[in-house]
Order: sequence, then structure tokens, then C-alpha cells
Amino acid sequence: MAQLVGNVRESEGRENSIEIQELARFSVDEHNKKQNALLEFARVVKARKQVVAGTLHHLTVEAVEGGEKKLYEAKVWVKPWLNFKHVEEFKHVGEQGKSSVNS
Repeated sequence: MAQLVGNVRESEGRENSIEIQELARFSVDEHNKKQNALLEFARVVKARKQVVAGTLHHLTVEAVEGGEKKLYEAKVWVKPWLNFKHVEEFKHVGEQGKSSVNS
């Protein structure tokens, strides 16, 4: 099956893969370095990918900040043949475990 370039696809069942877990941890670590933050990686909630010049991984990541679980969206661009990995975006999208999450 051919992949369409630029098409964002679900990566069902891959949230717990070693590759996705490593990319999520990398995105949290990079955010902590850039923002002088202390987020602790908890788990990957959702993973999608987009074929570009390499792969752009769209991850929904749960991380703990000050004892509270929070959700973040991360975009990690990977070009394995160049040993290139870069966090394109990392943003807070909501609180985890609360009954009224704003969308």
C-alpha cells in the first residue's frame, strides 16, 4: 500500500512502540531544555504520522507538572538517514483526568 506524501495517518497500536515512546520522551526533554521546565514524561495517548521529507510524528503526550497530569501535542520531525530529529512544536492542550476539558 503506497503512502501519500503529506497525508497524516493514524498509528493505531503504535503508542507503546519503543520508537514512539523514545520520540515522546525526546519531545518532553527538548521542551524542558528550551523552557527551563520540569515536565516528567508519563505516556503517549495518541500517535499519528505524516510522510514529508522524512516523517513528522504527531504525538499527544501525557506529562506531569507539579503533580498534575497534563496533555501536550508534540510534532517531531525525523530523517533517519541523516540522524536528524527535531521537535517542531510542543504545546499544552489540556488537563488529564478532569471532567471538563476545554476543546
